[in-house]
Formats: sequence, structure tokens, C-alpha cells
Amino acid sequence: MLHTTMINRLEKWLGPYAIQGLIRYVVAMNALVFILLTINPAYVEALKLDHSAVLKGEIWRLASWIFIPETTGMFWIIFYLMFTWWIGDMLEAAWGTFRLNLYYFSGMLLCIASAFFFGASGGNFFLNLSLFLAVATLMPDFEIALFLILPVKIKWVALFSLIGPLGYLVFGVLSLKMMVVMCLGNYLLFFGPGFLRDRIAGRKNSHRQAQYKKASLSTSEALHQCETCGTTEQKNPDTESRVTADGKEYCMEHLPSRQTST
Repeated sequence: MLHTTMINRLEKWLGPYAIQGLIRYVVAMNALVFILLTINPAYVEALKLDHSAVLKGEIWRLASWIFIPETTGMFWIIFYLMFTWWIGDMLEAAWGTFRLNLYYFSGMLLCIASAFFFGASGGNFFLNLSLFLAVATLMPDFEIALFLILPVKIKWVALFSLIGPLGYLVFGVLSLKMMVVMCLGNYLLFFGPGFLRDRIAGRKNSHRQAQYKKASLSTSEALHQCETCGTTEQKNPDTESRVTADGKEYCMEHLPSRQTST
């Protein structure tokens, strides 16, 4: 996760202003906007994150875009709102109120920056995806009922949900590539450093294990071996060995003429 010391300092300064149950409020506003769009779909144009409109004074767009639901179907909106509510509760329970606020608002700011600098923000799809990826990273083996029926581990659903963003990264134009990186930047900031530390630590551990194995093999090699029968002190601890004048080693039973160089 993002450096713990830095987060602790920010929490000391800004913690009292954190919004408890933040994602629940977002879900409630999504439900309200869904009702408004059902009455008049044209309202959505006034809520979208349009950087040119913001520069003309429509500053509410800096926040209103997060309240636009990702679906217009009645069944899907219920599923979407319930799932987002659950994700928010899971993260707040795992992180605490301040860290969830920091994660969500940093994601918002990065999406806004993407809209201003690259002309694309991806709506709140990437912001909500970053929440889901956070839960999947913290609890990868947690099982959810996909479509309320099929039990599946959340990590597999998260991997499947990355197909679209990966497609943008591979085949999209530069603005789309940057949009993906920027809009998932909060996830990269929170989990990227830890991932790198784990990989580096894993490599160091692998190297140490290889060195230990090599050392173990070297110490387990026999020091004495009979030229005739091949017996060693490991096979037969009571074996005595002698070296002949020609430098070869034999056990006492096969020592030629019982002559040694020592």
C-alpha cells in the first residue's frame, strides 16, 4: 500500500474531515440520478465530466459525473447499486474511513486530470473498477455469487474485468492508454509499491534458498569413496579409507596389497 507513514500523517491532519459511509452516499446519489434520467435522459449531458464546460464555469461537473449510473436497466441498476454498496462497506471495514476517502478522492482527481490533459476520463467506470480491484487484492479468495447464482472467487472476476482496460492499453490511441493509467492511478499508488516490494523480496528469498540448497548439497557430498566398490563414509560410517601411492582411495577391504601412501 501507499507508504503507511505518509497515510498516517495525512490521517492525523485530515482524518476528522473524512466522510463516514462515503460510498453509501455515492450509491444513493446514483439511485437519484437514475430516477431523474428515467424521467428525462437528456439530464445526463449536464452531469458529464466535460473539461471545456468546466472551464466555462460549470464547475459542478467536477463532482456530478461520479453520480451517473453505469446502466439504465432496472434489474442491472439494482445489482450495480447493491454491489457498489457492498464494496464500499468491505473497504471501509478493511481500511477505515480515512483511507477509503483518500483512495476514492485520489481516484476522482486522477480521472479529472485525465479529462483535462488527455480529453478522456472513462466516466465513473474506472473509478468503480478501482474500488473493485482493491477489494479483490485485499481478499482475493473471497467468494461472491455472480449474478446472485454462481459462486466464484473475486480475484477471477477482477481479472475478467480488466480485459477492457487491457484492450485500451494494447490497441488504443495514446489518449486512451493514458486514460487507463491515470484513472486506475489510485490503485497503482496504493498497491503498486507493495507489489514491487513483494517481487523484490521474492527474488531475494529465491536466491537465498538456491544458495542454501547449493551449500547443503556441497556439505552432503562424500569425502571418501572406494575406487573398487564405491562405498563412502555416508553409506557405511564404519568404513576406513586409505590413499595409495598413485593417489587413489580404497576401503580397507579392497586396499591393494594393503599399501598406502601415508
